[in-house]
Amino acid sequence: MTDSTDAGAGEMIPCVGAVIFDNENRICLVRRANEPSKGTWAFPGGRVEPDETSEDAIIREVMEETGLHVTIERELGPALRPAPEGGTFHIREFLMHTSDRLPVRPGDDATDAGFFSLHEIRELETTPLLLDYMRENGLL
Repeated sequence: MTDSTDAGAGEMIPCVGAVIFDNENRICLVRRANEPSKGTWAFPGGRVEPDETSEDAIIREVMEETGLHVTIERELGPALRPAPEGGTFHIREFLMHTSDRLPVRPGDDATDAGFFSLHEIRELETTPLLLDYMRENGLL
């Protein structure tokens, strides 16, 4: 999702995000430990490191934040978000699947993590525009 009204001018910061479904058609979310949107629920993800592909970055970020092994199914539409330090996060979002039966364990930049039904997600305090993004990409 492109949100030009909120996206600041300046440097584009490459990031990735994961929309992960489990075998029960629930979506994995993490509670953010840091700004932006500290304390809210979000898709796992983060910055792409230098010399790292977006695909490698999202596999790494998901493992760091949830402990899950995932498979990339396809890329979704991008999201642009203002970065607190200036510039714009350019987030490549990936639709992913996991068949891990292990409990999700929060790590790295997450204080909590879990799988939620679409009904449950609507009741959570999520990052701004998460539900709009899901609607725009046919996930709701």
